[in-house]
Amino acid sequence: RTVALSRRAKGYFPQSLLHFLFPILLLTRNPKAGEEINGLRLIPSSPDLRPCRPSDPNTMIRQVASRFLTRPTAAAAVVTIRRPFSTEVTDSSSGDTAFVEAWKKVVPNIDPPRTPSQYMQPRPPTPSTLPTKLTVNFVLPYASELSGKEVDMVIVPATTGQMGILPGHVPTIAELKPGLLSVHEGNEVKKYFISSGFAFVHPNSYADILAVEAVPLDKVDPAEVQAGLNKFTQKLSSASTELEKAEAQIGVDVHSALNFALTG
Repeated sequence: RTVALSRRAKGYFPQSLLHFLFPILLLTRNPKAGEEINGLRLIPSSPDLRPCRPSDPNTMIRQVASRFLTRPTAAAAVVTIRRPFSTEVTDSSSGDTAFVEAWKKVVPNIDPPRTPSQYMQPRPPTPSTLPTKLTVNFVLPYASELSGKEVDMVIVPATTGQMGILPGHVPTIAELKPGLLSVHEGNEVKKYFISSGFAFVHPNSYADILAVEAVPLDKVDPAEVQAGLNKFTQKLSSASTELEKAEAQIGVDVHSALNFALTG
C-alpha cells in the first residue's frame, strides 16, 4: 500500500515532499497484530491512529498535523500547586484519639504523653492590612531572649549582608553570620552580638530568630576582644595544618565582627 501510494502521489507532490511524508505515513498506518516490518513485530495501533486514505493526500496531511498539534505539552501538563505557609496550616494539636484511648486502657492513672506540636501556640492568620508592629521571637538553645515581643524593626546579620525586617516583610529564611543584631522599639535600641543561626520571617509579620550564641553588646569587654583578635591572628600566621588554619580563621572572623560591632 505504501509503495503504491508513493507511486500515485508522484503526480501531486514534489519528490522532496514525498521523502518527508513517507516516514510519517509509516507511523500512521494501522498494521495488523503480529505483522512484522524489518524484523520488528508490531502491535495494533491505538484507536485514535486511523489510517489515511491513499487517494486523499491532503486529508492525510491534515490528520497528521492535527495529531501533532493536539498532543499535550509538558508546560500544559504541569499543574501549579500552591503550598500553604507554615502559619496557614491548621492546628492539629488534638492528638491521636485512638492512641489516647488505648493509653487510658493500659495505664489509666497516668496522662498520655503530649507531642511537641501540642505545646506550640497556633499562629494568627495573615492580616488583610499591613500591621504597625513586628512580633519577634528571639531564642537560644539555653534561653529565650524575646518571646512575642512587638517591635518596630529588627536588623539581623545575614550572610548576604545586614537585613532589616519590618512589619509586612516578605516571607524569608536567612542564614546568619557572626555580627550585630539590633532590636528597634521606638527610640530604644537593644543590641546583641550573635555567633550564627537562622532568621525565619513569616507572612503574618512574625519573625523567629534562632541563634547558637548571643550576648548583649553592652556586656562585651573591648579589651578582651582586641586581645582575642591579636591571639587568633598570630595563630593563623603560624598554623601548619588545615585544621589549625580553620580554627584560627574562625577566631579571627568572630573577633573581627565583635570589634566592628563595638567600634562601628
